[in-house]
Amino acid sequence: MSAGKSAKAGVATVQLATRIEVSQEQLFRETARRLGTTPADAMRVFVAAFNQHRGFPFDVRLAAEVEPLETEDEATEFASHVSGQLLDAAG
Repeated sequence: MSAGKSAKAGVATVQLATRIEVSQEQLFRETARRLGTTPADAMRVFVAAFNQHRGFPFDVRLAAEVEPLETEDEATEFASHVSGQLLDAAG
């Protein structure tokens, strides 16, 4: 991640950047829009929750019978599929 600093209303801020798959970015933007927020605000909420919980604001664990996906592409496809199912269920 890269960072650039700026001042906003007397509060020091920093800009974070990361790289994600195009399909994940599109789904992220669409999900944020459907929730009535922006990707930037969604990231701010996540960072605040992460800091408040001193880690992920949800359980991060492997089930006893989970087998790892063989490639990053398989993992991305799986994540996109699950995200799509969640959007369908919420819509």
